[in-house]
Amino acid sequence: MKITIAEAGNHAGKEVTIGAWLANKRSSGKIAFLQLRDGSGFIQGVVVKSDVGEEIFQQAKSLTQESSLYVTGVVQEDSRSPFGYELSVTGVKVIAEAVDYPITPKEHGTEFLMDHRHLWLRSRKQHAVMKIRNEIIRATYEFFNEKGFSKVDPPILTGSAPEGTSELFHTKYFDEDAYLSQSGQLYMEAAAMALGKVFSFGPTFRAEKSKTRRHLIEFWMIEPEMAFYEFEDNLEVQEQYVSHVVQSVLKNCQLELERLGRDTSKLEHIQAPFPRITYDEALKFLHEKGFDDIQWGDDFGAPHETAIAESYQKPVFITHYPTSLKPFYMQPDPERGDVVLCADLIAPEGYGEIIGGSERIHDYELLKQRLEEHNLDLDAYKWYLELRQYGSVPHSGFGLGLERTVAWISGVEHVRESIPFPRLLNRLYP
Repeated sequence: MKITIAEAGNHAGKEVTIGAWLANKRSSGKIAFLQLRDGSGFIQGVVVKSDVGEEIFQQAKSLTQESSLYVTGVVQEDSRSPFGYELSVTGVKVIAEAVDYPITPKEHGTEFLMDHRHLWLRSRKQHAVMKIRNEIIRATYEFFNEKGFSKVDPPILTGSAPEGTSELFHTKYFDEDAYLSQSGQLYMEAAAMALGKVFSFGPTFRAEKSKTRRHLIEFWMIEPEMAFYEFEDNLEVQEQYVSHVVQSVLKNCQLELERLGRDTSKLEHIQAPFPRITYDEALKFLHEKGFDDIQWGDDFGAPHETAIAESYQKPVFITHYPTSLKPFYMQPDPERGDVVLCADLIAPEGYGEIIGGSERIHDYELLKQRLEEHNLDLDAYKWYLELRQYGSVPHSGFGLGLERTVAWISGVEHVRESIPFPRLLNRLYP
C-alpha cells in the first residue's frame, strides 16, 4: 500500500510503501538510519542488516542526500520521535540518484542559501515555515467564509495608484501607463458596495528601496472590505481574525512550531480583544522612553513600534494617526479634523505592523477635495468617486501582510524566509 508520511499513523503495524527523498542518513554498525521526507512530513527509516540482508543494507548505506526513493517498511510507534512513528525498512528502490547536492548539513551563508532557495525549501526549517504559511492561508479562508464574506479578485495591473505613484512599478499597457498593484483596496470598496462583505488574497508590489528584515518587494495581502462597518466594527473584525489564525496554527502546526523552536506560550494568549492606544498616547509613551527625536506629525519607525509593542503581550492597535501621514481615502475623526479613523496593528516581539486599516471616506465632496489636495487625476478616479454618488454608505477595511504575519507566528527573524521565493532589492533569482 502506497501512503504519505503524514498518513503513517493510520497504518501502524502494517507494511507500506512511501515515495520520499533522503534528507540525511547515518549508520551505526549494522543499523542505518534514513531521514526521509515526502512533502507531507518527515519520518525516520531504520534499516537493520540482520533483517534485510547484505544487499539491501549496503544499498541503504550508499544512498546519497536528496536521492528520490520508494521505501517499503512496517510502520512502528516510536515515542522518541516528535512525529510518533518510524519505519522499519524492508526494501528500498532508487528512483533518481542525486549527486553532489549543494546544501549539506553543515552551516551555509545566507546569500548561498538564497541563491539555492529552490533547494533550501526542502530543509526541515523552511518546510515548517511553509506549512505554517499554508495553515494561515487555510484559516483565513475559513474565517471569512464563516463570517459571510465573498472572495473577490482585484486586478494586478491598474491605471492609478491607491496611495500615490512614488513606490509603484510602472509599465506600459499598450499605449497607456499602468502600474503593478500596491493594494486591491479601491476595487474591494467597489466590490463591497455590490456584495456587502468581501475579501481578497493576492500579490502586491512596492518599489520601495528598503533592505530591512521586514520588507519585501513582492508580497501577499489579505484585504477585507465591509459595507456598513464603521471604525470600531473594523477593529473587532481584525482582532477576531488574527486571533483565529494564531489559534489555528497552534492547533494544527504543533510539529512545525516545535521544529522551529517557537515559544508557543507567547502565542497561546493571542486572543481578542487587543489593547488600543492613540497616536497621541503612543507619542507621549515614546517621549517618556527617551525617543525625543520624534515629534507630532512624524511617522513611527521600526524602533518606535518595537518599543511600544514590548509593553504588551498581545498585538496592539495604534489609532488616530495625523491626517498628513495617511492616504487620501481615510475618514477624518468627526471630533478632530487633524486625525483620521485609522489603526495600525503592531505585532509583539519586534515584528512591526501586520495590519493597516481605516474607515473610508464615504462623502463625495470630501473625497473629491482630498483627491485634489493630493494632486491626483480626477478622471482616473472617476469610477472611485462614483461609488460615493450612487448609494454611498459608511464602510471600512484593512490589509494584512501575509509574510510579516508568517514571520511573527513562526518566529523566524527575517521576512524573506516566510515566502517561497522572495523578491528583495538585490534579488530576482531564482
